[in-house]
This record gives sequence, structure tokens and C-alpha cells, in this order.
Amino acid sequence: MRLPVLVVALLAMLSGCDQSASPDPRPVANAVGLPDFVSLVEENAPAVVNISTEQDPDASREEMREQLPEMFRELFEGMEDLFRAPPPQGQSLGSGFIISDDGFILSNYHVVANADRIIVRLQDRRELAAEIVGKDERSDLVLLKVEAEDLPTVSIGSSEALRVGEWVLAIGAPFGFDSSVTAGIVSAKGRSLPSENYVPFIQTDVAINPGNSGGPLFNLAGEVVGINSQIVSRSGGYMGLSFAIPIDMAMGVVQQLRDNGKVSRGWLGVMIQSVDRELAQSFGLQRPTGALVSQVLKDSPAEAAGVEAGDVIIRFAGEAINESSQLPQVVGILAPGSDAEMVLIREGEEISLDVTIGELPDDAEARFSTGVPRSQPLGLEVGSLSAEELNQLGLTQGVRVIKVDQGPAEEAGIRAGDVLVTLNGRPVDSPEVYAQVVASLPAQGSVPVLVNRDGNARFLALKLGAGD
Repeated sequence: MRLPVLVVALLAMLSGCDQSASPDPRPVANAVGLPDFVSLVEENAPAVVNISTEQDPDASREEMREQLPEMFRELFEGMEDLFRAPPPQGQSLGSGFIISDDGFILSNYHVVANADRIIVRLQDRRELAAEIVGKDERSDLVLLKVEAEDLPTVSIGSSEALRVGEWVLAIGAPFGFDSSVTAGIVSAKGRSLPSENYVPFIQTDVAINPGNSGGPLFNLAGEVVGINSQIVSRSGGYMGLSFAIPIDMAMGVVQQLRDNGKVSRGWLGVMIQSVDRELAQSFGLQRPTGALVSQVLKDSPAEAAGVEAGDVIIRFAGEAINESSQLPQVVGILAPGSDAEMVLIREGEEISLDVTIGELPDDAEARFSTGVPRSQPLGLEVGSLSAEELNQLGLTQGVRVIKVDQGPAEEAGIRAGDVLVTLNGRPVDSPEVYAQVVASLPAQGSVPVLVNRDGNARFLALKLGAGD
């Protein structure tokens, strides 16, 4: 007699169970595709270090004295004992990892900034004094050196080969707890953060907290693919968003620090902004893409190559520029003096320019700073600027916005005090020219306007006929 199908299935399940076998969760985990991190941690944890720093109390006291007004400094000197700092104590600030067995260690620069002494603690509890070989504040990286031999080291992988969704693991010292391990997946690559222009961060959901900074991010092969650096949080603690510096970029920085003691980056010499939907429409683009050039700096590689304000750079050195934040990263990794091709959109046409990359100057982040009857169609009143005023603003043309009334200009974000440089791609060097350009504007649509506000050049999209 045939047994019912349900009974047969139940008997098969019971016969497959081995009640005498000791439970082992690892095969179960592997059966559902979860990784086993045990061997990875055992092999690599000895190469991860805890970093603490000390600050000289005399230096701290002198810094306090220098911050006082001159008239109070003599009083401070007479009361030094009241302000005397306690003996220096080590403070756990972050993590690092050993990249060579003769004592070179990589970490974040912010971990050791302003330190008078740096102490590295190994997993075997040894504490070694470290010296800074080189630092790069723009990428937040520092290369340290301790006097030791035959140290355990990590294996360096490739962040370029890393894929979104891939498992990654972090080892560090959050809140001073050495060799803490957390795991997660890669959420995104090439992320830009508001405070960083030159680092295409790896975004993960690995739990990162204070003290993890400078520690390694591993792939499943046990290779370092990133350096845990930052979190985005409203509470100050981990909220699911952590960011790591790609190891490919970091090792390039390390090589320059070892060879030259500093890092040289490529420089184009433009101020850029993102392209939104309305700006894309005003420039005749099918979709928002590229880096919009709002200003070309004088005596820059971009000026020599013929780049103009209003150009939209869509490709540079063979790399597609889909967002403006990608351009500094692509240019920055190029060697000064090298040649590169850029593709840009100018007046609706795609053109190609060759540029010789310059070297990023130390003050590259410094920004360059800049009547006719009211124009009723735009709601603007503008006035002339003298040659001296234009020179002070670093401009060769423009009119000053005196008043903004209700209308397209106000909706676009133009303010009184702005300097209007171009309108619909045409230079504006006087109130009369401004009036001519306004008269030639289309009745409907969106046109770009370039304004200079407090030294910052920016395109805005002017929507015409919105009230009709």
C-alpha cells in the first residue's frame, strides 16, 4: 500500500536528522550564503593597531596664553600654577594597520592631528612610539613609522574591483576596545561628502564608531580595500552610514609620502556646480549631467586650454563626468604636467579640448570674489560697475543687481548685490547691453544666468513666461 505523500516527506525529514551530532552553526550559516569571518579575523587582527596620542602640557599652556589678549598675558604668567595642566596621559583616538614588516603604519590624519607624541599599541600589548613620515590633510591620510622588525602585515587589495553588495569587514578600536570586529556590505562607491573634494568614498553599512577611524576595511579574501574614515550621523554615533577611503587612492598617497614627503595633485582651475533639471533645460541638455563651469580662474590650465564659463564638462581623461563632484576626483589623481582630453558641451554642441594638467596650489580652495530702469520682464534693476570695482572682484565684465522685485529673477534666486556676468550665454558689461539681451530673450522657456555673489560664481536657471 502506498503511503500518503505527506507521510513519506515527514519520514524522510526525520531520517535525515542526526540527534547524536553536536550542533555546529557554521554549516548552517554557509548553507544560506553567509560568510565565515573567523579565519579572516585570525589572520589579520594582529596587523591592526590602536593609536593614542599625548599633548605636551607646556605647549597646551602656551597655546592658552597666546589666545589671551595682550593686557591679560602678564596676569596669566603670574598665575601659571593655577592653569598648570596635569601630567600627559594617553588618549585612545583611533586605529591603524601595518603595511610593511619594518614598521610603516597607515591611518587617518585626524587621528594624530595636533599630537606631540603618538603611541601605537600592538595586539601583543607592546607599545611603540611612532613618528609621522608624511601627512595629507586633503585625503585625511597619515603615514607613521615605528622602530620594529618582523611585524605582522595586511594584504593590500583593490578598491576598484570592489562591487556594490559585496561583504566587507572592519577591524578597529571603537571607544578604545581593541580588535573589535564588525561586518556589512558595500552600499555604494564613489560617494562625495560635502567636506571632501578629492576622495571618492566607499559607502558601507559596517558599524563604525569613534576609534574605528584609520582602521582597515577588508574584503572576503582578507585584503584591505579601504580605510574607515567617517560616518554620517545625527546623534554622533553609528546610524547605518559609514565611509571608507579607497585603498587604491590611499596607496598612491603613501607612495608620494614615502618618496617626497608630500602629495601633488592635478589641477584644472575652474569653479564648478551641479547641473539640475532646469539648468539642463536652459543649456539644451537632454538630462542633468556633467560639471557646469561657473568660473575659469586666471592663469589656470583651463584658461590656457580655452575653457569658458557656461561649458558643461561631460568627460575628462576618458572618465564620464555624470556629477560635478566627480571632476575634482578625476583631475586630482592625474600627475601635474600630464596631458588630458576633456569633452564638453558649449552652446548645445559637443567639443573636445586638450589640457595640460597643473599642480594643485595650497590655496586652491580660496574662492575668487565682484543705472538702467527696472526691467519689468525679469524684475531686476541693475547698475554699472567701474573698472576698478571689476578688478577688485576679479571680473572683466558684469553689472550689479540693485533691486529685485517679484518675477523670474527672484524665483531663480538672484539677490540684490549680486553681479550679473552673463545672461543666456551672452556677456553683460553694461546696463545698456543688459537691456538689449533682455529684449532678445524668448517669451517662454528656461535660460541660464551667471551671477557672482561674494566672490563665488554660480549659474542659475531663469524661467521665462512662468506666470502666463
